[in-house]
Amino acid sequence: MEINVIEKIENPLLNRTEIHFDCTYQGEATPKVLDVKNRLVATLNVDKNLLVVHNLKPSYGEGKANGYAKLYDSEENLNKIEMDHVVMKNKEATKEEKEEAE
Repeated sequence: MEINVIEKIENPLLNRTEIHFDCTYQGEATPKVLDVKNRLVATLNVDKNLLVVHNLKPSYGEGKANGYAKLYDSEENLNKIEMDHVVMKNKEATKEEKEEAE
């Protein structure tokens, strides 16, 4: 999986940077949001607790997806602004939750 950042837009009103990116994954399944988030964190060299992948839209039959992520300046702002379901899909499962799933 390869990620290319297309555009970074500073949004000082909401204390965040909005990131538009392309994700290429030829011959693989569409990546999970957490996999994309971890790759973005590594690419941008930022704190993973401040980054939220808002959406990932795959292109049919191409092995590509367009994505939108938000990088906040603090966890307080992230929790105050971001909707709960978006935060939950970007949160890694804890050890106890993994054991319950098995």
